[in-house]
Amino acid sequence: MKLYGSYTSPFVRHCRILLLESGLPCEFIVTDGVASAARSPTKKVPFLEDGELFLTDSCSIVKYLREKNMQAFCFTAIEYDRFCLVNTLLEATVNLFMLEKDGILPAQSAYLQRHVARIQSGLATLNEMRWPSAGPYNDAELRLLCYLDWVLFRKRFTFDEYPNLTAFLAGARAYQPFTQTIPHG
Repeated sequence: MKLYGSYTSPFVRHCRILLLESGLPCEFIVTDGVASAARSPTKKVPFLEDGELFLTDSCSIVKYLREKNMQAFCFTAIEYDRFCLVNTLLEATVNLFMLEKDGILPAQSAYLQRHVARIQSGLATLNEMRWPSAGPYNDAELRLLCYLDWVLFRKRFTFDEYPNLTAFLAGARAYQPFTQTIPHG
């Protein structure tokens, strides 16, 4: 099995955490934008090869890794809804980050302003939820932790107004698979 990705991607990080938790043998191959554009139809990371199987989205990879390890992916509709909410915030934040690199700012676009509002309301909603103080974590929780840590790594914003999310992230700092995959690069 081969997982392709970067050390900075929160989507890849979620997959890497699951691989550490499971102990499944897997080669991690660092891949840049040029290589992912050439190898994956989505032109993004992560993507995974396992024999003839080729998966091109972190969600399908997470589901596959859970099943391969005889575990469930998102036990309940509520857990899956939280997973989807975090994905929405993650994709909106990554889009803003990438567009900012090209000099396109939310002030220039009503659509991007909607992304900013989506992120703020989503974080406020997540902050009102109960989160565990220690791992192991389910997939909604892992996706949120990867997102929160990526936001700090990329210096997108702080979580000063979200004390529950701040405490949740602080608790994850003691979880070995999370700390072993801290973004760098």
